[in-house]
Amino acid sequence: MSNTQPTPRLAFLQILEENRPQAVAWLQGGSDYPQISGLVKFYATPYGGILIEAEIFNLPDISVPGGTGFYALHIHEHGDCSQDFSKTGSHYDPDGNPHPWHSGDLLPLLGNQGYAWGAFYDKRFQIKDILNRSVIIHKNPDDFTTQPSGNSGGKIACGVIRSSRP
Repeated sequence: MSNTQPTPRLAFLQILEENRPQAVAWLQGGSDYPQISGLVKFYATPYGGILIEAEIFNLPDISVPGGTGFYALHIHEHGDCSQDFSKTGSHYDPDGNPHPWHSGDLLPLLGNQGYAWGAFYDKRFQIKDILNRSVIIHKNPDDFTTQPSGNSGGKIACGVIRSSRP
């Protein structure tokens, strides 16, 4: 990029500031962690990818003073958060890639005494591709190696990705 053109970061900041996502997933904890709640927002960008913002409350490290913990964050095939999230299927992976190259393999969350916030850019899918699928938080961090899902542990929170546009 030349010195006269803005960087993608500036566009991303403006997108987040406008706070008009094209899709959202409201996450709720399962029976083992019912206190977990949060929102994952999906924004289209002028760069052909998606800006993803997650804000999560009451992760398991909340009671540990100064506690931090990593949690895997994935998009799963199916948008069915019933039965403690057993119907969400595998990671979203339309191209048949091995883990961690599934389209649904996202950056991990870093919980700080139960709270996590993060935003990142992803160019592996469009919003239309992920509507009615689920966002899952797993109890453990993703090791980015183990097949088929990174040894990320149980599903502790789930939300269905829905369009936020009428």
